[in-house]
Amino acid sequence: MSDLDDKEMEAAEQATADEAVLQESRKHTRRSFAIAAVAAAAGWGVYEWIDNSHRLSMQPKPFRRVFQANARLSRTIFDERALAPTYPLKRAEELRVNGIYGLKQALVPESWRLQLVGVADAKSNPRYVPDVTAWEYQYADVKAHEDQGHDTKVAPSADTAEKMAPASMVAGEKVRQERAGRMPRGLEEAGESRSTLKPGTPGLLLTMDDILKLPKHDLVTQFKCIEGWSQIVHWGGVRMADLVAAYPPEKRPDGRLPRYVYMETPNGDYYVGYDMNVCLHPQTLLVTEMGGTPLTQYHGAPLRLHAPTKYGYKQIKRIGLIAYTDQQPDDYWTKLGYDWYAGL
Repeated sequence: MSDLDDKEMEAAEQATADEAVLQESRKHTRRSFAIAAVAAAAGWGVYEWIDNSHRLSMQPKPFRRVFQANARLSRTIFDERALAPTYPLKRAEELRVNGIYGLKQALVPESWRLQLVGVADAKSNPRYVPDVTAWEYQYADVKAHEDQGHDTKVAPSADTAEKMAPASMVAGEKVRQERAGRMPRGLEEAGESRSTLKPGTPGLLLTMDDILKLPKHDLVTQFKCIEGWSQIVHWGGVRMADLVAAYPPEKRPDGRLPRYVYMETPNGDYYVGYDMNVCLHPQTLLVTEMGGTPLTQYHGAPLRLHAPTKYGYKQIKRIGLIAYTDQQPDDYWTKLGYDWYAGL
């Protein structure tokens, strides 16, 4: 056989091999396209299912369920007992202002009272009143000289309350309050809290002197914002656990403490809910000063919360109400899509 015949045979064999490879490749390509099409259709179906699912606090239900699963996992691992790191005093710095919900008007210090609700044997306390909601906070028409800071979230306004409640309900509530001669409530973005007190709620009205009778504690810990920044801050105040011990909650019929604590600013523009265990954490402080000096207006004077195991949006400023409750309270940022647990 000549060299030419050998070459022709090799070429034919190569052509046959190439054709076999092409046929196999075509089968794999068709299979790949089929699999990709099914995967794309499944992905689109999942997206549509999530996007069209019922909303829980502005989040699709599957996303909200993931938040709740993460919270259960964190509680299982840490049980609210893990301590946040502490730092040398020399590392502390002035905390930036970020968010002034419920703080825009200057509160007259003498008019401040802490409404404390759900206390055991409250009637025997000299600070007991039959209606804590009747207390009226006073505001001064003065401008604070401190920097209001910035906020990358939605700018609050009276109009945005309607996003969270029907216009008719918001308008009706404003009319009712104006007729009663009281300041409107819930005029920030999330609207009025569903956990706010009803008129005629009994409880205690504590003064700042009552708060300062509790043991003073200092703490140098890190404040962490959900926006991604953090600062080490020197806090001074009283432990929330000491307040609970001094003014214990009324126990449930089975002898246990209420599961939750609810807090809001005077007149209810900002509000936060907590598990009782968070408030009993040894590092949770009712802060009266930062950096060794009294709190300023935009930092929440005269009383704010610092919970170093939680993100900053849980650390309410200018506390006007603390209520022990067995029902999970409303929470400002949770209504706008954030996680209720907010654990670090």
